[in-house]
Amino acid sequence: MVAFVSTFWTSAHAIASWFGTLGFGVGLYSQYISATTPQRSLNIVGLVGSFVGAALGIAHGGFLPHT
Repeated sequence: MVAFVSTFWTSAHAIASWFGTLGFGVGLYSQYISATTPQRSLNIVGLVGSFVGAALGIAHGGFLPHT
């Protein structure tokens, strides 16, 4: 959620990149250990949000803040 919301400000690209990458990794693990279909559905929503946040954060400037 943090990664997706921070993509609305291009100056927050570092936050979006790091949180998106972290969220994507955690979401993949959560998908691996999930037991029910509703859990898997929510995991997919989170994975997509994290991926979009990471991708837009990288597109706006990457993992490191501008100086």
